[in-house]
Amino acid sequence: MNCSGCSYVQPIEDQGTVSLRPLSPSLETLIRQQSYDTYIMEDICSISYQSRGQMLDIMQWVRSLPEDITSCVSVGLLGSDDIGGEPVWLSLSVFVTRLQHDDVVEIIRKKQFTSHMQPIVDQHEQVIAYEFLLRPIQNGPTFQPYRLFDIARKTGLHSFLDRAARISAIEVSAEHLEPGIKRFINFLPSSIYNPQYCLSHTFEAIERLDLNPKDFVFEVVETENIIEMPKLQNIFDVYRSNGISVALDDVGSGYSKPELIDYLQPDYVKIDRSLIDHCDTYPEQQQKIIHILERSQKHGSTVLAEGIERREEYEFCRSIGIELAQGYLFGKPSDSPNLQLG
Repeated sequence: MNCSGCSYVQPIEDQGTVSLRPLSPSLETLIRQQSYDTYIMEDICSISYQSRGQMLDIMQWVRSLPEDITSCVSVGLLGSDDIGGEPVWLSLSVFVTRLQHDDVVEIIRKKQFTSHMQPIVDQHEQVIAYEFLLRPIQNGPTFQPYRLFDIARKTGLHSFLDRAARISAIEVSAEHLEPGIKRFINFLPSSIYNPQYCLSHTFEAIERLDLNPKDFVFEVVETENIIEMPKLQNIFDVYRSNGISVALDDVGSGYSKPELIDYLQPDYVKIDRSLIDHCDTYPEQQQKIIHILERSQKHGSTVLAEGIERREEYEFCRSIGIELAQGYLFGKPSDSPNLQLG
């Protein structure tokens, strides 16, 4: 199996051809009325361009056509050195979105990002793990991680970015952490079409770097709309069959409902920061936290409180039996770990 969507992002060259398909009679008539250098074969029309600006002008013209003519059109791009090859076909809307956000697409394509580490502590305030979070590389272009993933979704690059981010986290962990330190890494369920194949690159990276799978915890990222439970359960099963633990992130907020704990029975449950914020002073939040804790303990899941910024929050969570904690109280994400707090 070969999934080009998660292994390769085609660059936009200064010279090449932009192809359109399917070529309807109406679209062909309109194209022939232009002065473009075209080549038509069956239902594909290839238009040569000599500069990036010319290619943008061509696409601006295509976008100006009636929607009933272009609604089903796909776009393929080939650089001058790739003529004769097979382009990667994208819907017109996705292709145009890539052009509109070319700066962000280039960050993704060139993998101009790294992973920073935020400490996770136990009940004795000892660092036992780190969560890996995507950040810009040193001296590279800046970005907000949320926007990077948002643009990746809109441009069809979320599988590529998610896979590259996982590999980045694994490689950074190999460089900085000793064996036995847990590594929490996010993943997007929607980017994983075939778990056995899509996750094989993750497992190969762990093996290549001679790391222990038991040191890894992969967690469902908070922005995912979890609607396909059997699919997510299958992903969890594939991780676990390779010796890796799984976590349910941001429980108590958005789509990550406490009921998912019963269905998925994750190894770790991370309570959302919205419940943790000033939890020492709000009985309603305390009851929700205790409910999640009891539900998790029923399935043997380890509970982690996220977003702790005040010692009072940590003391409350520790007093009711929550085993792990994470937040600015213990350290911000950093490019190098600090195993000793205080």
